[in-house]
Amino acid sequence: MDTAPARLTFRDAAESDVPALVALIESAYRGDASRSGWTTEADILQGQRTDPDGVRAVIAAEGSRLLVVERDGGIIACCQLEHRGDAAYFGMFAVRPEQQGGGLGKQIIAEAERCVREDWGVDEMHMTVISVRDELIAWYERRGYRRTGKMTPFPYGDERFGIPQRDDLQFELLVKELRP
Repeated sequence: MDTAPARLTFRDAAESDVPALVALIESAYRGDASRSGWTTEADILQGQRTDPDGVRAVIAAEGSRLLVVERDGGIIACCQLEHRGDAAYFGMFAVRPEQQGGGLGKQIIAEAERCVREDWGVDEMHMTVISVRDELIAWYERRGYRRTGKMTPFPYGDERFGIPQRDDLQFELLVKELRP
């Protein structure tokens, strides 16, 4: 009997994936379901993380991909890749909460880095992380990302990004040089 875990498959998102992707992203970041994983933002943000229009916009945007990760025919993760000149932006990263903590995230981010290096020839991967997310930032640092200290304000008052539960939220830019 083969007890090895099923292999991951990667593909670009399609319009038909939108409902499943919204549910995945919401479950990874918001509400009680997100608390079973370690990437939850439930203590700092309530409300929605994304919506169908936001996911569709990422799928349709020029120079953008929403990478879908499947195992056994089911969507278990996703991430946004956006071509920005000499760099790529990595965002909308979500892994099913019950699948977090087992090394899946490392595999996905490595594949995302490989894709943007090979497909777009970029030298760097950029991302923004809410600056109070110390555990998440430390995880990215272990993957080779460095803190830049460059901050951008959190969009307070725009409920499309959630309802902040504290008044000190901002995004920090993290950068990784991509080498073959």
